Amino acid sequence: MTHEARINTVVESLTKAPRNINLAEGGGKAKTITEVFGSNVFTLKEMSRTLPKPIFKSFMKQLRGNQTLDKVTADAIAHAVKVWAIDRGASHFTHWFQPMTDSTAEKHDSFLTLKSSFYNGFEEVTALETFSGSQLLQSEPDASSFPSGGMRTTFEARGYTVWDTKSPMFIQEGPHGTAILYIPSVFISYNGEALDEKSVLLRSSEVLNKVALEILSMIDEVDEDHPRAKNVFTTLGTEQEYFLIDRGLYTLRPDLKITGRTLLGGLPPRHQQLEDHYFGKIPTRVLAAISECEHELAKLGVPIKTRHNEVAPAQFEVAPIFEEAMQAVDHNLLTMDVLHRVAHRHKLKVLFHEKPFRGVNGSGKHCNWSMSTDQGDNLLDPSAKPENNLRFLLFLVATLKAVLDHGDLLRAGIASASNDHRLGAHEAPPGIISVFLGSQLNEVLNSIEENRPVNYGATGTQMQNVRVKGTVLDLKVATLPSIARDLTDRNRTSPFAFTGNKFEFRAVGSKQSTSFPVTLLNSAVASSLTEMKAALRKQMGDKKIASREDQLAVIREYIIKTKSIRFEGDNYTDEWVVEAAKRGLPNIVKSPDAFKCLLRKENAEMLRQTGVFSDAELTSRYHILMEKYAKDVMIEAQTLLTMVVQHVLPSAYTYRGELADTASKIVAIGLDATAESRVLKELSPVVASLQDRVQELENLTNDWTTIEDVSELAVYASDKVIPAMEAVRELADSLERTVADKLWSFPKYTELFLNI
Repeated sequence: MTHEARINTVVESLTKAPRNINLAEGGGKAKTITEVFGSNVFTLKEMSRTLPKPIFKSFMKQLRGNQTLDKVTADAIAHAVKVWAIDRGASHFTHWFQPMTDSTAEKHDSFLTLKSSFYNGFEEVTALETFSGSQLLQSEPDASSFPSGGMRTTFEARGYTVWDTKSPMFIQEGPHGTAILYIPSVFISYNGEALDEKSVLLRSSEVLNKVALEILSMIDEVDEDHPRAKNVFTTLGTEQEYFLIDRGLYTLRPDLKITGRTLLGGLPPRHQQLEDHYFGKIPTRVLAAISECEHELAKLGVPIKTRHNEVAPAQFEVAPIFEEAMQAVDHNLLTMDVLHRVAHRHKLKVLFHEKPFRGVNGSGKHCNWSMSTDQGDNLLDPSAKPENNLRFLLFLVATLKAVLDHGDLLRAGIASASNDHRLGAHEAPPGIISVFLGSQLNEVLNSIEENRPVNYGATGTQMQNVRVKGTVLDLKVATLPSIARDLTDRNRTSPFAFTGNKFEFRAVGSKQSTSFPVTLLNSAVASSLTEMKAALRKQMGDKKIASREDQLAVIREYIIKTKSIRFEGDNYTDEWVVEAAKRGLPNIVKSPDAFKCLLRKENAEMLRQTGVFSDAELTSRYHILMEKYAKDVMIEAQTLLTMVVQHVLPSAYTYRGELADTASKIVAIGLDATAESRVLKELSPVVASLQDRVQELENLTNDWTTIEDVSELAVYASDKVIPAMEAVRELADSLERTVADKLWSFPKYTELFLNI
């Protein structure tokens, strides 16, 4: 890598022709998003059209949990989906699953089958396209080759992927007009343990559904106009943040290619301090890529609603319409995959790392979470008068209790080596899990606790003109209409904020799968609802339906219990750290400490009692997370050493030599070389210090091989290796500011930010 390569790459990024695609398939006018939406998905509607009515009816019973999937039904569905997929160019199928890698996995199998016939003693082979029910239902990948935390070994390698019937199959278009049929699946071991992210999410959803329905049966009167809900499910909307940079420049950064983030590099004079990138005009090249991405996602039934510039330069966001959580998780993983592939076509590279560039905002994946019924009711919708909406208040305080009791568990769910760089950095919530409700809901809860009328005037919220569940906001300009104001303000510093009719779990990292944090949240809320059910049953006695007084008594009890988890202020301040400690809320800064919370007695018992994790699965998860953290840090350390030893230090040596040679020549002709000598004197100690820090880091990476326990490895990486890396970086970044640009090998932040 040379300075010339940097210059050539920048010039190419500015002169290359843009990618042109024709969204008007078959010529003519481009199809609207509603015309292509879900066209590559084998939906229930498509099933009902292609399957015999008895078969479709049997499948619907299976979906509702009323019966298992029999062979006849499986074979019929397999045939129908094979015909549908082949008609769209599919030649292969794959069981698409989510191993514990924050990504997805797939193995492609062809529909091709050979049938042998014999004529006069000679074999005649005929090629057929077949797909059986057994092939649809399951496949067998090597379980020992995926993270298992010790549950699978090389001599115990068998594992199974099993079709998740609640997630529709779809096709992904490939090169040369080909396509692949994707079968969303769970991944389990030979003994039935979960080896993936989806199995436990499905379990948590089922246990929450069960207890939520029990609560509703205790508080809701049922009649013709208000039928009883038969299903409660969690909804999720994932706001995906990411960076886009020129792919040519990306290839010149070994740290970005290997680790996903820059291990070296200082901020340019202008970055995000002018606050002009957020919601600014999307660059043409980026807009072209995002537009193509949205078109592909629409075919896959992914409802992307919003796109915009984010705070940092070269940072962007896409956000979907909310969906059932299991579907939303699948769609978010598809979004990341399609963004990656489409960006590649536009000579761009998408970065999902939480902190690819030091000094500017990192990326998160804000998870907007709620609970809804199959009757279309959002259980976290406060309505215009939340103080009278007892069902909402019950589910609200149950969620507060879940966060209070298991906040450290939620912190473990979003912990990683990459997210540690973002959390608590005045751009993302700190390691303290608290809940923001807003002034109005706080007043409602306080009034119930104190058994007094609600005083909206105390919150500065006038409720006389309620509209769209909020208040009317007068803009004081005659030509502008009055607008509806939400019930709550938005607290961007809160890790778990109520935002109108849902909670926004803001601390989730941008590159991680949302399955695990949502699984833990579902489980904690289900446990809290189970506890609430017992309290409500005790309060109501022999009554079939809890009275208003019964419900208020339980709500009041939970309000008092959960008061310490509610915080309305700035979560970024040092004062909140002190206040949180007084309240007994843990401040978990480092991931290894967070992972230990998975095994805390109260958390482990809750996850076991809800049936979401077995002891073996939870211990396995703990070891996987600890090992991955340690490996991530050590890969970064070794990459940093390579870059500094092979590039940074040689550049500094060359620059020193050039300065010394120039100074000697200047002195030789009788002129003053003070300027050159001063730079040399400033440069030499930095180079010497960097050599010392490099040696210290190298010693630490060598000692790492002597530690066998994964927990000790993770702590070692956190407490020793990361500080040593920071010491190396500080000195290397100092040299970047000093050494002549023509000698610097790597593209700098300015080039990475601006050449898109």
